[in-house]
Amino acid sequence: MEVELRVYATLRKYLPAQPLGEGTLFRPEPGTSVAGLLELAGVPLDQVKIIMVNNRHAGPEHVLADGDRVAAFPPVAGG
Repeated sequence: MEVELRVYATLRKYLPAQPLGEGTLFRPEPGTSVAGLLELAGVPLDQVKIIMVNNRHAGPEHVLADGDRVAAFPPVAGG
């Protein structure tokens, strides 16, 4: 199975440079959760605040399917 992972802001330091608008492809085992994908990618789950799978909010326990697009965002501050 193949999934795309996009990370944003301070999480970008955990993955190789991603061209703007593109993610990094991973080939996790079937049945892998978002948490498992982040572990595989070397992204600490405790640094992730928001997870989106195919443009829908998801939790770390969400089981991925072939072709999924995962986006991970850190906590952000501002005003």
